[in-house]
Amino acid sequence: MKRSKLTGLLLGTALIAGAQGALAEDQITIAYFLEWAMPFEYAKATGDMEKALGVKINWRAFDTGTAMSAAMASGDVQLAISQGVPPFIVAASAGQDLQVVDVAVSYSGNDNCVVSDKLEITKDNAKELAGKKVAVPIGTAAQYDFLKQMAHFGVDTSGMQIVDMAPPDGAAALAQGNVDMACGFGGGLQRMEEHGHVLMTGAEKDAIGLHVYDVISAPAKFVDAQPELVTKFLKVMHEMNDKWNSGDAAKAEMLPVIAKDAGMDLAAAKSMLAGFSFPSVADDLGPVWMGGGVAANLKDVADFFVKTGNVPKARDSYDDAVNIGPLKAVQGM
Repeated sequence: MKRSKLTGLLLGTALIAGAQGALAEDQITIAYFLEWAMPFEYAKATGDMEKALGVKINWRAFDTGTAMSAAMASGDVQLAISQGVPPFIVAASAGQDLQVVDVAVSYSGNDNCVVSDKLEITKDNAKELAGKKVAVPIGTAAQYDFLKQMAHFGVDTSGMQIVDMAPPDGAAALAQGNVDMACGFGGGLQRMEEHGHVLMTGAEKDAIGLHVYDVISAPAKFVDAQPELVTKFLKVMHEMNDKWNSGDAAKAEMLPVIAKDAGMDLAAAKSMLAGFSFPSVADDLGPVWMGGGVAANLKDVADFFVKTGNVPKARDSYDDAVNIGPLKAVQGM
C-alpha cells in the first residue's frame, strides 16, 4: 500500500512542525472545505463570524485534511474546520503539535466507498474486490473508512491497486472507468454515487463501530496564545449549529446561504446536511466526545494505522492532543 506516500508526509510534517508563525494582530486564516455544507457557513457568508471575533478572517478552502495539517505547520492557517481524524493523527503522530479543540460534525454516511455499477459486487461478494483498482485520498478519514471496511469484509488490500486521489478526482476516475472503486466525502462522494453504489450504509458502519467524525483543530501554540479568540470562534460555531438544529424555519433561512457558500446547489446541500449530526456544547463536553471519547478514539485509529503499516509509530496517549479548555469557556459564556 502507499506507505512511502504516508511516510513522506510524516517526515515532511515533522520537519516543519515547529514553524508555526506568529499571528498578525488583526487577522487569522481559517481552513475549511468547499462542497462540505455546514451551518457555520451562514456566519461566514453574512460576516457574523468576523464581527464576533473582531479580526479579519482569511478563509482558505482545501481538498484534504492532510493539506490542512501542512498549512498549520507552516503557520499559514490558525484554525481548521472539519479536519478528518486520520490526517490529524498522521500529523500528531509525526510530532506536529496540533490540538483538537472541538468536534465539528459526525457523519458516518457522508464518508464512504463507492463500487462501480459496472461490477456486480455488493457486500455479499465484497471479497471479489481483491486485486481491483481503487481511488483513495491517502491519509484522510476516507482511507481509514476504506481500510476498516475492507478488513470487515476480509479483503486483502495489499493486492489492490491503490491510487492516491482527492475525492473530486476519484469521482471523475470512477465515471471514466479508470478505477473500480473510489472513496471520498462531500461533493466528490455525491458524484461517485452517480456511477456506483456503496457497500455499507452509514447505519451499517455505525453498527460495526465504524464511527466517522471530523474535528476542529489548531496549532497548540495558537491556542495557548489566543484562548479567548478560540473560545469566541467555537461560540459562533455552536450558535450556528444550534440555529440549524432549532427547526425547519431556521433551516429554510440558512440553507440557501450555506449552499451558495459551499459551492453546491440546494438539493445537494440539503441532502448532505441531512446526513450530518452537530452535537451541542453539552454533548461535546460529555464522555462520548471531548470528555474522553475523542482522545480514546484517536489512540484506536492511530494503533490501527500502525497495524496496517500506514503510520510507523503511534503516541502512547493522545490525551494532550485534545484541549477542552476553550470549549468549557463557551459553556460559561
